[in-house]
Amino acid sequence: MKTNAVRLLDRLGVRYELREYDAGPDHLDAEAVAARVGLPPEQVFKTLVVRGDRTGVLIAVVPANAELDAKALARLSGDRRVELVPLAEVQPLTGYVRGGVTALGLKHAWPVYADETIELFDVVSVSAGVRGTQVLLAPADYLRAVEAALGPIARERA
Repeated sequence: MKTNAVRLLDRLGVRYELREYDAGPDHLDAEAVAARVGLPPEQVFKTLVVRGDRTGVLIAVVPANAELDAKALARLSGDRRVELVPLAEVQPLTGYVRGGVTALGLKHAWPVYADETIELFDVVSVSAGVRGTQVLLAPADYLRAVEAALGPIARERA
């Protein structure tokens, strides 16, 4: 399946692997997706849509086994505070449905911030733009494709 995310990677000449999994009828959290694609959760990155009080919409990319550190993202992005965008706004803003959101091939070029742990791996997994498909690629290629800034924006779940 060719999604906007995959088309972008093709245009950029990025090597990747698509890995499909059974998404089922219910929403899967990122750790469940990691298990279904056969990777440890710290190697699978989820994409969150966030709004900063100064900068507006931002995209945050954090490991499946972590949560967003909103204060750290606010500092990195130049905001006083950030908060997750309500679910009803995610698809109109990104063009992607919940469980399929990716920073690749967004409708608008929102600033992207990725947790610095993404560079610890040879290959990472992110959504390919639809539920049920992940794209595996080198972190450097992903960061270049989405023009991400790096920082310590994830923390262990409480």
